[in-house]
Amino acid sequence: MAQTTPLVLALTKGRILQETLPLLEQAGIKLAEDHTTSRKLIFDTNRPDLRIMIVRGSDVPTYVEFGSADLGVVGKDLLMEYGEGAFYEPLDLGISRCRLMTAAPKGAEAPAGRVKVASKFVNIARRYFAEQGIQTEIIKLNGALELAPSMGLADWIVDIVDSGNTLRANGMEPLELIADISSRLIVNKASMKTKHAAVTALTEQIKAAVAGSQAE
Repeated sequence: MAQTTPLVLALTKGRILQETLPLLEQAGIKLAEDHTTSRKLIFDTNRPDLRIMIVRGSDVPTYVEFGSADLGVVGKDLLMEYGEGAFYEPLDLGISRCRLMTAAPKGAEAPAGRVKVASKFVNIARRYFAEQGIQTEIIKLNGALELAPSMGLADWIVDIVDSGNTLRANGMEPLELIADISSRLIVNKASMKTKHAAVTALTEQIKAAVAGSQAE
C-alpha cells in the first residue's frame, strides 16, 4: 500500500539542530522556510513525503515513542536517561559529540559515606553509582550544576562536558567518564512496520550523508 501521509522527523533545538540541518541538506532535504525567523514548530520540506518538527531535546523521545513523530534526532544522553527500549536506534549521526562525566571540586577528597550528587540525568546517575557500589543521594537540577558543590547542595555532579572550561571556571574538574555522547537517529517501532519502505529509504539517505560528511 502506498504511503499517504508524510513522515514526521523530530529534531532537537540548539546545537544539534544546527549540525543536523547540513546533514539533511546533503541527503537532499531542506526546510521550506527559514526556521530562525518563524515561530512554527513543524515545517514542510522540499519533499511532499516529509515534515520536520523542531522541539526540545527532552521531548523528542516522547514524540517518537508515542508516534507523533515517526523519526527523531536526539543526543545519546537523553536516550540513556529516557530509556532506550521504546524505539529503534538505527544510526549514530556522529555529530554534537561530548562526554557525560562525573565532576567534583578540584582537589576535593571523596566524601565518606553517602555521596550527594546533583544532575539532570537522575536515572543515569542512579544506575552508574549503583554499578560502582557507591551509595548516593541524587538531587535533580536542570541547570547551573557547577554551583551545587560550592553552595553545599552536592558533593559531586553528573553533567555533559565539552571543553571543560565551565567546570574549570567554577573550580571543578572532571572525574570519571560515564559515556561518550553523540546524536542518534531514532525510529518509532510502529512506523518501522507500517511505513517500512519510507522509513528505511529516509534512514539510508541520512546514513549516506553521514558517511559522506565523515569522509570529507
